[in-house]
Amino acid sequence: MNFIGIIPARYASTRFPGKPLALLGGKPVIQRVYEQVVKALDDAIVATDDERIFQAVEGFGGKAVMTSVHHKSGTDRCREAYVLQGKPYDVVINIQGDEPFIQPSQLDALKACFDDGQTQIATLVKPFTPADGWDALENVNSPKVVVGRDMRALYFSRSIIPFQRNKERAEWLSGHTYYKHIGLYAYKAEVLAEITALPQSPLELAESLEQLRWLENGYNIKVGVSQVETIGVDTPADLEAAEAFLRKHTNANKHI
Repeated sequence: MNFIGIIPARYASTRFPGKPLALLGGKPVIQRVYEQVVKALDDAIVATDDERIFQAVEGFGGKAVMTSVHHKSGTDRCREAYVLQGKPYDVVINIQGDEPFIQPSQLDALKACFDDGQTQIATLVKPFTPADGWDALENVNSPKVVVGRDMRALYFSRSIIPFQRNKERAEWLSGHTYYKHIGLYAYKAEVLAEITALPQSPLELAESLEQLRWLENGYNIKVGVSQVETIGVDTPADLEAAEAFLRKHTNANKHI
């Protein structure tokens, strides 16, 4: 199978306007994302609605397409970009444009999900550990995933699921493996066309989680497991943390 990575990148952001062009270690954030993605996939393209981002990507030698300003989700922008780029691929991987430390191992884990011919959509999770603590588990901005024995997603929630009825909360992290959702998605190309035509669903509206629309409509989502924890850049404070992370790991691993 062949894989293309599409990186939606918007200039407008309430918490951090222009973040794809913010400099991280002397390079725009979007360039760092792009350079990581092309290490693992057959091709990559940035999908943007802003001429400044388009020009920046072309300036560092990357590929970009201009997409509509009216998209409500990164998945919709991803679909338009896939059509515009014009080449057929088996699988489209949607990579957030604010993840400059995404690792090839994470993308390889997503690709491996399609070794199962029944996979329509794939995503990643990372196990919570007791060291993460209760606050991390309870964080509503960190969705949790319940998976079946076949590693297919049963449900995504901002709440802590499952509820352990017969244990004190202090024992929950040691008594069960909870999975943190990592916001990477891969779709068979024909499935991407189908899911972007679906209306919003009741569960999606309740939790504000787009992937629930797909589950409600009967699509199966295969789950890959990663032990990698990366730093996303949502705010200027995140950028400062990313700079510190980059300095630390550049000294230890010159390839980052």
